[in-house]
Amino acid sequence: MLRRRSRPVTFPAGLLVLALSAFLLPAVSVNGSAAADTRAAPLTELTVASEQVASGLRRPIAITGLPDGRMLIAEKQGTVRAYHPDTGLAAAPVLDLTSRIDASDNERGLLGITPAPNFARTGILYVAYTSLPAGELTLARVPIGAPDRVQVLLTQEHAEYGNHNGGQVAFGRDGYLYWSLGDGGGAYDPFKSGQDLGTLLGKIVRIDVNRACGPKPYCVPTNNPFVRVSGARPEIWLYGLRNAWRFSVDPVDGSLWIGDVGQGLVEEVNHIRPWQGGANLGWSCKEGTPVFDPQQCKPGGRYTDPVFEYDHYNDNCSVTGGVVYRGSRTPEAWGTYVAADYCSTRVYAVRPKFDGTYESAAIGHLPTQPSAIATDAKGELYSLSDLPGGLNRVRFERVQPAVGGGAANR
Repeated sequence: MLRRRSRPVTFPAGLLVLALSAFLLPAVSVNGSAAADTRAAPLTELTVASEQVASGLRRPIAITGLPDGRMLIAEKQGTVRAYHPDTGLAAAPVLDLTSRIDASDNERGLLGITPAPNFARTGILYVAYTSLPAGELTLARVPIGAPDRVQVLLTQEHAEYGNHNGGQVAFGRDGYLYWSLGDGGGAYDPFKSGQDLGTLLGKIVRIDVNRACGPKPYCVPTNNPFVRVSGARPEIWLYGLRNAWRFSVDPVDGSLWIGDVGQGLVEEVNHIRPWQGGANLGWSCKEGTPVFDPQQCKPGGRYTDPVFEYDHYNDNCSVTGGVVYRGSRTPEAWGTYVAADYCSTRVYAVRPKFDGTYESAAIGHLPTQPSAIATDAKGELYSLSDLPGGLNRVRFERVQPAVGGGAANR
């Protein structure tokens, strides 16, 4: 489904003050309670531990938290299961979309799920999937428990190859819906989709699902970066992605953290602030920071490099993008982004520094084949294990730093 270096970040002056204030003010968790005013622990003093809290899932592939404390788990074939820490995993699915979904191949299926911001009142879910019969990448909304009332919002043809479907869906702090789509599959970007603004393949799109505009059941925000660019799809927010299998929105500052799966050299994590709409993340001119295909590199082109990347040594194969920790159970880890590798299960932590660079460290392992990392309504961490079919509760723990160790500056 799937080298680390310093990355300077340029802040407009006014936004620099806001960004710094996010570090200097006492932490507030996503559920509204103040987290302890504790200095963040060095990444080398953190590790992750996990416990399995549910099993028997069939290829669980995406997870999201609900305001009532439940976690919704999407299974690849098209069912959605509910888990609550008090009652466990419900036996019957709360939503069944299998009749609509092409689950053939390893990377097709029900790929993403997120509740509407007003879910407690409406029960509306937004889902991304590969649809029957032609394999289109599909974004839709559906009331929970009412699969016959699916409303398709947006589609993108994706028939030639089964891989690189992307599939994450998430609401931003701006109220818009974000959706990631892979580059069309195969290998080596055969359609040159990453740098082509005329297709949604290899992009993250941003749309307003609270309104309809003309025949479309959504509107394009007027400040989307390519609204007035001839030949470009106005829904595009970011481009130059290979397969952003998982991204997340930081609930504190609204920035996007994107895990983009690499070709074979590096896996990368990108950090995009709300004012960076239109950023070109490089594929397939670049794979991470190295140049991949010079013919796809435009003279004078501006590319936004990842803030963290790791290579394919030591059993690594595919990044599973994660989330920024904003819970209250471990205030020393507040503001730390965690991701994992699908094959090695190694967990990577990344954190912005005051000077605009990033520190990073490997901080342990998750259970086998982590396919998604998400949080519950309180901001605490969970992960899914793909083929073993498990749900895991994840926590941070403090450890003594290794002699001579230190967090790497990236």
